[in-house]
Amino acid sequence: MSPEAERVRIDKWLWAARFFKTRSLASEAVDGGKVHVNGDRVKSARALKPGDRLEIRRGQEELEVVLRALSEQRGPAAAAQALYEETEASATKRQALAEQQRALAAAMPRFEGRPDKRSRRAIARFTRRDSR
Repeated sequence: MSPEAERVRIDKWLWAARFFKTRSLASEAVDGGKVHVNGDRVKSARALKPGDRLEIRRGQEELEVVLRALSEQRGPAAAAQALYEETEASATKRQALAEQQRALAAAMPRFEGRPDKRSRRAIARFTRRDSR
């Protein structure tokens, strides 16, 4: 195997591993400093090799993965999951964040549908009173 075939651009790999829906989104994340390789900020053209450690931020979610295999083609989800291994610390941190978000969502009031006529009049009276 030639040395060129053993390396893949980071934006292609992130897209193939299904971290981002499009390659352009992966490229924007890398250029925006949301992806670090072995602790360093990189550019989209950076070539990866097996064993590299990636830190990926998507919104509030932070992932830390170790590359296991390279791929330039996007395949099924099962094949994409075989390309990397998430670290134990990253998995526990991600689960704790998910639990926290679930608890926060459960504490928030839920409104079902639009308010009825009586409720709309009460809202209107309340907002007109505040505007004076």
